[in-house]
Amino acid sequence: MKYLIVVSLVFAGVIHLLPLSGALGASRLASLYGIAVEEPNLAVLMRHRAVLFGLLGAFLIYSAFNAAMQPVGFAAGAISICAFLWLAWSTGHLNMHLGRVVIVDVVALMLLILGACGRWWLVKSA
Repeated sequence: MKYLIVVSLVFAGVIHLLPLSGALGASRLASLYGIAVEEPNLAVLMRHRAVLFGLLGAFLIYSAFNAAMQPVGFAAGAISICAFLWLAWSTGHLNMHLGRVVIVDVVALMLLILGACGRWWLVKSA
């Protein structure tokens, strides 16, 4: 059970770390999302978003190995993923790159749910 908890948080953490490379510039953002980020203000916002995802990803990995922080990690990861999925669903007509992100996020959310249930079971049976 502990393995499932750790794997789910680490997987979600790695997924959230991937956009961190977008902080390197607009060309990297374009390759990540399949969109041109030509307006400098938008580039700043998107690069800052990449840094925030990096922080969340690092926290999720940290929480995988710190039992006291696991509930916060599960909640933060699930909120982040659900927010993206809701925005993607409500917008519709996503490009191929964002469509892949949706698929990966659905898998990550399922893993987080399984991991959170495993944690609940572990705490309940202790």
